Amino acid sequence: MGYPTNTRRAHERRLPNESDPPAMITLHALQYSRATRILWLLADLGQPCNRIDYPRTKAFRAPEALSKIHPLGKSPMIDDEGEMIAESATILRYLTAKFDDDSHIPPRSTMDYWRHEMLFDYVEASFADVAIRAIMPAFRGEPVPDDAKAVLDTHLAYIGAMIRDGPLLFGKMAMLADIQISYIVALLARLGLLADHPKIAAYWDALQEQPGYIAATQAAGPMAPPAQIQR
Repeated sequence: MGYPTNTRRAHERRLPNESDPPAMITLHALQYSRATRILWLLADLGQPCNRIDYPRTKAFRAPEALSKIHPLGKSPMIDDEGEMIAESATILRYLTAKFDDDSHIPPRSTMDYWRHEMLFDYVEASFADVAIRAIMPAFRGEPVPDDAKAVLDTHLAYIGAMIRDGPLLFGKMAMLADIQISYIVALLARLGLLADHPKIAAYWDALQEQPGYIAATQAAGPMAPPAQIQR
C-alpha cells in the first residue's frame, strides 16, 4: 500500500492557487509521536493528507513551532478546512465519521462494539499513565522501579486477556483500539519491556504487519525513536 502525502517542514508555507486540488486534511505531526496513529487510519481509508513535520528537539521535546498551532503544543493536530481538532482518540473518531467508515469498529449492535469502545478509551485514560512510569526511566537508561514494573505487568496481562483468539484485539484486522494502543506498545517493545509478555510481543508483531501501519511508518518513520537517541 502506498501512502500519498504532501510533506513539508513546519517553517515552510505555500500559498494556494486555482490549480490546487480539493483541500486535503492537514496533519501536524511531531516526530516519533501519536501522529502515526492518524497516518495509519488515513492510509487504511485511502485518504491522502498534507503532513507538516515537527522534528523533536535535542532534549526530545516538541519544538516551539507546535505551540503556534495549539496552545499546549499538541500533536497530533488536524486542520480540516479551518477546523482544528486535537487528541488522537477524537481525531480517529472524527475521521471514521467524516469518511463514513465502519470497518474499524465492530458492529454497533454487538457487545464487541462496547468492548471495543472500552478498550479504545482505556488506552489513554488508564494504560498510558501506567506505561509512562516504566517508559521514562527505561528511556533514560535507568532501572524501572519495581512498583512501576508490577503495575505495568498487571496491565499487560489484562491486554493479553483482551486479545482472546488474536492476532489483534478483534481478529485479523486492526480496529481503532488497535491503532490507538499501538504507539504505547511500540515504545514498550523498543525498550525491551515486553520480554515477560510473549502474547503482547506477538500482538506487536501482528500490528506491524498491518498495511496501514506499514504505509504510515514508510511515509513518516518509526513510531518509537531509534536506539541512538535513547537518553
